[in-house]
Amino acid sequence: MTKEKLLNAIQLVNSQGDKAFVAYMMAGDGGLETLKSKILFLQEAGVTAIELGIPFSDPVADGPTIQRAGERALSNGTTLRLILQELETFYEEVTVPLVLMTYYNLILSYGLEHFAQACERLGIAGLIVPDVPIEETIELHNVLANTDVALVPLVSLTSPPDRLAKITASGEGFIYAVTVNGITGVRDGFGDQLGRHFTSLSEQSNIPVLAGFGISTPEQVKSMGALADGVIVGSAIVDAFHQNELEKITTLVHAAKTEVLN
Repeated sequence: MTKEKLLNAIQLVNSQGDKAFVAYMMAGDGGLETLKSKILFLQEAGVTAIELGIPFSDPVADGPTIQRAGERALSNGTTLRLILQELETFYEEVTVPLVLMTYYNLILSYGLEHFAQACERLGIAGLIVPDVPIEETIELHNVLANTDVALVPLVSLTSPPDRLAKITASGEGFIYAVTVNGITGVRDGFGDQLGRHFTSLSEQSNIPVLAGFGISTPEQVKSMGALADGVIVGSAIVDAFHQNELEKITTLVHAAKTEVLN
């Protein structure tokens, strides 16, 4: 696995006329013993990549559904160290790119160098750290520079043009384009400015732009997919796993396919 694996996986899907589908799940929700089966289920369902959330006590970017999943995971005794240890037992069976979504304090507590080495060893393709702004990512970039782990940036709707240019220039893997102002979670609709926002991002970025936050239905997967190179779906998948409604996940993934988009 290389730093290019995440980028290549998305570009391959796009080259086939489909939209990328990144599925978010919370590690430890339902017990760490379910981590392998959930990851392999998503892989079999046809996701492009998996965003693996690390539970944290103060998740500033997470909506109610993902917060509750994190609380359940923490109550089960889930920690970053235990998650990485569990991944160690089956990572060779994972063929889709794995992206860790975690908060910076957890990485600092683990140790930047040790964390980077663990990610490299386990073939982690990317890292999303939502509470570190672009101006403060130098240390992370430095510690990941000698690894094959991409640092995926988030872009908000309110980012000014000069900031967008800086973020897209330093982005790796893909640009995580936030579709709403606020936290993650299920929503009924999105603002009218999204089309212009994604057009601007696509013109500036040399890597794929994926839409995330609030995408929870097949219809939203299709509408957001029409604007971007792919979508990231979180709360709906977390809830489907929790309710053991796995067919809902399969339906969401299928909505990113060409024959459904047309």
